[in-house]
This record gives sequence, C-alpha cells and structure tokens, in this order.
Amino acid sequence: MGLGETFFHLVIALGLGLLVGLQREHAAARLGGIRTFPLVTLFGSLTALLAGAFGGWIIAAGLLSLTVVILIGRIGEVSGGSAEPGLTTEIAMLMMFGVGAFLFAGSREIAVALGSGVAILLHFKGTLHSIAARFGENDLKAIMQFALISLIILPVLPDRTYLPFDVINPRHIWLMVVLIVGINVSGFIAWKFFGEKTGVLLGGVLGGLISSTATTVSYARRAAGAPSIAHVSAVIILAASMILYLRVTVEVATVAPHFLPQAAPPLLLLALVLLVSALVLWFRNRGGSTSIPEPDNPSELRSAVLFALFYGLVLLAVAAVEHRFGNRGLLFVAALSGLTDVDAISLSISQMVRLDRISGSQGWRLIVIATLSNLLFKGGVVAVLGNRELVRRIAAPFITVFAVGLVLVLAWP
Repeated sequence: MGLGETFFHLVIALGLGLLVGLQREHAAARLGGIRTFPLVTLFGSLTALLAGAFGGWIIAAGLLSLTVVILIGRIGEVSGGSAEPGLTTEIAMLMMFGVGAFLFAGSREIAVALGSGVAILLHFKGTLHSIAARFGENDLKAIMQFALISLIILPVLPDRTYLPFDVINPRHIWLMVVLIVGINVSGFIAWKFFGEKTGVLLGGVLGGLISSTATTVSYARRAAGAPSIAHVSAVIILAASMILYLRVTVEVATVAPHFLPQAAPPLLLLALVLLVSALVLWFRNRGGSTSIPEPDNPSELRSAVLFALFYGLVLLAVAAVEHRFGNRGLLFVAALSGLTDVDAISLSISQMVRLDRISGSQGWRLIVIATLSNLLFKGGVVAVLGNRELVRRIAAPFITVFAVGLVLVLAWP
C-alpha cells in the first residue's frame, strides 16, 4: 500500500470515527464522544499498520488495551454514580476499533459499510425500540421460526440430487422454501405496521405479499356478508392478484436470472393490466379504507415442510412429464398445479430453465398458464363465496387478463 493510499484510508477512518462520535456526542454519552471515537478508530488503523511489520498480535494487544481503558472508564462512572444504563457506547467503541483495523487488514468497502451501519443503528435507537415494542408473541414466533428455517435447517441439508431426473436436491428445494417464506414474512411484518387499518390499494398489496389466493377467499366471504364492501373487496382482490405477478417475477430473477429478460415482459404486462383495473375501480370510490384481517403465521415449520414436499413433487412431475410427453404434458402440469399455488410451479419451471431442461420461451409460457389457471380458480372462489356485485366488478378485469394471457402465450415471439 502506497503512502497516498495509506493517508486516504486514515482519512476514511477519521471520518467514520467522527460520524459515530458526533452521534454519541448528540446522545450525551459520557464514555465517548466526538473526540474519543475518531481516536479509537485511528487507533485500530494504527494497530493494523503495525501488524504488517510486527505480526497480528499487535491488533490483539490493541484490542486488549482498549478493553482495559473501557473497563477503567466504566468503573469510574459506577464509582461516581453516573454510570449509563446499557453497554451501547462500549460496544460501539470496540466496533469502531475493528472498523479502523479492517480498513487496512480487510476490505475498505466493508469497513465503510460497517462504520456507517454503526452510526445508523445508534442514531435510530428510538425508532428501533418503537418497532420492537410493536411486536407481539406471535410476531416474534414468526421471525424466530423463519430464522430456524433459513439459518439452521438450510445449511445442514445435503447439496446433492436424489431420485430420477436429477432434480430433487434437498438444499435447493429448501432454499426455495426460504425464498417463499421470506416473501410471506415480509408481508406479515408489513401487515403488522400498516395492515390493521389501511387504504384499499395498500390492503391489496399486503394481501398479495401474504397470499393472493387467501386474500381472495377472505374478501369474497366478507363481501357476501356485507354487500356494501363489494367495491372495496374487488379492488383488494385485483391488487393482490397484481402482486402475484410481481412475486413470480422476483422468484424467476432469484432462481434463473438469465431467464428474467424473457419472462419479465409478459408477466409485468399482465400485472399492468390488473393494476390499471384496480386503479380504475379505486378512483371511482377514492378514500375508502378497510381493516385487513390478521394473517396466519407464514413461517410455521409444518407449512414450510408441506410446501417443500409439494415443490419437490412438482419438480419431479415437470421433469417426468417433460421426459415422457414433451411440452403438451407440461401444459397440463402447469395448469393443474397453478390452481392453488403458483409459487411451486414457477420455481420449478425456472429451475428447469436454469438447468437447460426446457427453453426460456417454453418456461415463461408455462408460468403464464399457471397464473391464468390460478386466476380461474380465484374467479370460481368469488363466484361461489362472494355475491353478485363482487362478481360483476371483477369479471371484466379477470376476463381481460385471461384473454391477454392467452394472446401472449399463443402470439408473443
């Protein structure tokens, strides 16, 4: 590292230390402020520079020395009866020492991100405490179960294929479970903050993030019991169905990024048709709001396992049918599996495209067919569970989307 680059890194260390120190000074922290934190960060950088000549033990010795200084300062505060509750400032000092050292011993970009992150976490203390206070037992349970699914179960699953056609890979299947549960949990958390009493369009968006099919069932039943909310229910159902296409687009981008340029245009076009339909209905009765019913916990382990089994079966069925019957058989599988769950077939088709088992042109057509099948199912739900007014309001948009989808499947290049 040249002299100019060394000075540049020291300036970054000074700037990051000043940023965190300014926040601590504003918070009136007794142990460290706008002078202490820059010194701590530069101290970390200095130990990393010395470690290049004398060995890594210099960094360990510097960290130990800083820890002793912090303990002495803490003991002095306790003795004087002015000790602050918590250890936030002390941990922040140790973090900034590490950031200063990492600027020279590791990656500059990561060190800058860490230092900025420390400042942001410290600054938004009140907001973070307010968010945490709004979480109840069920919310924490959902988050912890998602951590179990993504951080504990996923890493221990074998990364190899089983059964014929080489498509059943436990880790890859569970990774798709993590993706879908993650999307659902994000909708669940959004409902926690916005959904109890929110605008109609936002209600549909939240419903689509959690489950467009479940949202359709819920609001069809509510409209049947209260015909006056048929208009609101129609907007929410259309908006939730629009979000379904955005979900599928995200799933495609995650599983097979090279497939996205082919799949995104038809999917987003269908989403646009539903969005325009929802906006037209919404503008006819603007200002309405609705209470969003509390969704079920989206990270239940039982539900995750069932989705994994269903996804694995769809994967196997797609591979087997494609091998035995070709594209015509895949059309049937896509239409059948898409009736109640578009996620599994979309992920399966994307996986097949990624493995070059089917072409991208075939893949997006199968996904669109699955979404149209799901649209038919939701239309049937509305007809059976809803009322005549709700059917009248969603019939034209659903028929339009279905017709556009068929035209895309048959005529899109």
